[in-house]
Amino acid sequence: MQGMIMDEPLLLSTLLWRTERLYHDKTIVTRLGHDRYHSYTYAECGQRVRRLANALTTLGVEQGDRVATLAWNHYRHFETYYAVPGMGATLHTVNLRLFEEQQAYTLNHAGSKVLILDVDQLSLAEKLVEIGIPGIESFVIMTDGPLPETTLSPVYHYEELLAAASPAFEFPELDERSAAAICFTSATTGNPKGVVYSHRALVLQSMALNMQNQLGIREQEIWMAISPMFHANAWCVPHAALLAGATLVLPGVHPLEADYIETIRDQRVTGMNAAVTVGSMMRDYLLDGHDDVDTSSLQRMWLGGQAPPRGLMEWWGKNRGVTVFTGYGMTESSPQVCFYSAKSSLSDLDEESVWRRRTSGGLPIPLMRVKIVDEAGEELPWDGNVVGTIMIRSPYTVNGYLDDPRSATAVIDGWFDTGDLGCIDPDGYVTVKDRAKDLIKSGGEWISSIDLENALMTHPHVREATVVSVPHEKWLERPVACVVLNHSTTVTGAELSDFLQERFAKWWIPDAFLFLADVPKTSMGKFNKKLIRELIAEGGLQPVEEWTNTSAKESSAAPIAS
Repeated sequence: MQGMIMDEPLLLSTLLWRTERLYHDKTIVTRLGHDRYHSYTYAECGQRVRRLANALTTLGVEQGDRVATLAWNHYRHFETYYAVPGMGATLHTVNLRLFEEQQAYTLNHAGSKVLILDVDQLSLAEKLVEIGIPGIESFVIMTDGPLPETTLSPVYHYEELLAAASPAFEFPELDERSAAAICFTSATTGNPKGVVYSHRALVLQSMALNMQNQLGIREQEIWMAISPMFHANAWCVPHAALLAGATLVLPGVHPLEADYIETIRDQRVTGMNAAVTVGSMMRDYLLDGHDDVDTSSLQRMWLGGQAPPRGLMEWWGKNRGVTVFTGYGMTESSPQVCFYSAKSSLSDLDEESVWRRRTSGGLPIPLMRVKIVDEAGEELPWDGNVVGTIMIRSPYTVNGYLDDPRSATAVIDGWFDTGDLGCIDPDGYVTVKDRAKDLIKSGGEWISSIDLENALMTHPHVREATVVSVPHEKWLERPVACVVLNHSTTVTGAELSDFLQERFAKWWIPDAFLFLADVPKTSMGKFNKKLIRELIAEGGLQPVEEWTNTSAKESSAAPIAS
């Protein structure tokens, strides 16, 4: 016997339908520059979303097509979040932090048909055309001014397209499992991996995120979404805020820490989400002669990408009255897996026990199941001590990657392998202990040490190379390269940096190059990254050079340089 309930699909267009009727007078605010903001209501936004859907139809976009964006966090980008999926196409947000060859790969692999871009991304788009993105049939530029001169063709003005389009558009009733958005996540090796989100996944994630004891954005809040809309759906906040009817604040193009602080003051922002690095940079800005800026409206700060340091959380609490909370997530889970909340049954815990939980990944969010397994795949106990690979499953976790053979190893018996190592305590708090394959997370973004190592060892003067992460005050982690040169050869760190910049984005480039006599190795002959990190932790970079020079088997040492 089946239940007698309407089979109503879970679609993003239903979120918009609700908000533009119930919260039609609430606003979306975008920072345009110093003391300049654009503001309009959800009702006005809904009209523009429909105009955009009609405009894209005139450009030949049909159900099943992909529309890509190269854009920052602003109201026009927000409109694409609903117009493109709402009409039955799929929104592909191109990550501005990938290097150009990777961006071109994602556009081609996704099969994107139209590229909507900010005017400041014009030169990048022209470069991508040179690299080769033959599937792009139209370019739409988002700007307040006239269309600039460009080699792109055919090119359209976003505002002119909307002005010529009708505000009447009937969103089709789609299969809730149809694709709504595509994000690409950096791979440990090889090309980025495409994560395809369904309408169902994004609606369920938004509802789970907005539940009490989760993020729980409230209608009365003024929420600033700092985490980029070009990656992992800005942590689903553009959907959760709209669902709640909250005032949404977007920081605009090329924002800096000063812009975030000023926007909090000007718009009386009550909550925000951003990478841990952003929270640290905002703190440093206030300490650097700007402590008189009024941020008293700010009550909650969700910092993610990696666990925020306790010291940063304490500073915001003690000095600005802001509660900093965190979670654990990934692109592959739409993106949240866990979120911190304090269980009432643990209200009598001592301060240190509370902090252990506050600095953990938190509790699995609703509809999410989590387990840890050993190398044989056997489930391990939740005792807070034993460490295993974190496995997850939920209605908003991927079951594979877009046309990618790596899908074969991503899901095991219905569970997604996160590649992260961690433990779970008896109360369900998940703590990530380490990351598999020595990925480096700098400013909330992944850097592959293996890719850097392989590239370095293609240099004609490099015999061996390994890359490890070191703590960094601003970015939390940064890469450092340990290099062994071929005998009787010399090369500088600056030369190696230039060599890598031909292949990688600038923020991937190691902060330092240590020229060693030999790279420490394990008994299995692998690079001993653990030892290198321990040596650096004990006394900085110099102990690594000293250890390798005294331990090198060969008497003829490679040159040492800073």
